[in-house]
Amino acid sequence: MIILGIETSCDETSAALVRDGRELLSEVTATQMEIHAAFGGVVPEVASRHHVEDITRVVENTFRNASMNWADVDAIAVTCGPGLLGSLLVGVSAAKGYALATGKPLIGVHHIAGHVAAATIGTDVRPPFLCLVVSGGHTELLTVDEQFCFAKLGETRDDAAGEAYDKVARLLGLSYPGGPKVDKLALTGNGEAYSFPRGLLEEEGYDFSFSGLKSAVNNALTKQRNRREEICVEDVCASFQDAVIDVLVEKTRRALHHTGYTRLVVAGGVAANRGLRARLGEFGEREGIDVVFPPLRWCTDNAAMIASAGYYRAQQGKVSDLSLNAYAQLPLHTWQSWGSSAI
Repeated sequence: MIILGIETSCDETSAALVRDGRELLSEVTATQMEIHAAFGGVVPEVASRHHVEDITRVVENTFRNASMNWADVDAIAVTCGPGLLGSLLVGVSAAKGYALATGKPLIGVHHIAGHVAAATIGTDVRPPFLCLVVSGGHTELLTVDEQFCFAKLGETRDDAAGEAYDKVARLLGLSYPGGPKVDKLALTGNGEAYSFPRGLLEEEGYDFSFSGLKSAVNNALTKQRNRREEICVEDVCASFQDAVIDVLVEKTRRALHHTGYTRLVVAGGVAANRGLRARLGEFGEREGIDVVFPPLRWCTDNAAMIASAGYYRAQQGKVSDLSLNAYAQLPLHTWQSWGSSAI
């Protein structure tokens, strides 16, 4: 089964052709990173306008690079939420238009399901497993069963991990995108220079909280600036990153112990973080856990992961009709209940 995936949830216009959820045939992505860097972050209206300009060209080039046409495609998968509403609407509208014109089945895909599916592209990784999702908008622990269905164990109560990275980067005056720059600077800093809080670490359960950590960094920087003390940016980054990773690793350890899973998939943009990769890699070796990170190219938003998730959705016999809409907020359990028509 060959699925065309379309992803426009934020500032990447991406299309991909994937066979059986695992074999990438072609992928084209138009990035807007340099455009939004001038604003210090993604401007939703600007992002949606560029999606309109890029979507047709990106889809056409995806087919051209694979030497394929619409007759080769079995279904069209598109991110329908969560994300920036204007950006999502461009992708959903395009997918619905293609489905109407070609008669191909339409599959609405949850953005997080796509990030989870990214770990299965080009690998032999198959559920069940535990998944730690860490991105700019999401931090949660999910169980993934044999049918690629999800159950949430815990989530952030406020800021997501990636969001906290971006906010701390702005506090330090680092340019957009700030998260990778914090990670790079942390490699040469002293993680014990600042005693930042580990949110909810002493509390039972699997929920996360990073808002207090962000505030603690802000308070520490404000005090030093008021005293006209020199600030070592590397030390701030290292101390902040250690606090984030301590919580992520410990909560994940508890969830693995609770579920009995021996495989952990780490998904989302923060899965590219070198500090997190190193710590979870060490944890996996020590505890006998198979820790799986998607390749760096599929940690950030891309259409290959949407096509892959669309395949697993099709295997469940769940497709969408032309009433499919875009949703800025979309609970994972709500999306899982959609669709019942066989493909």
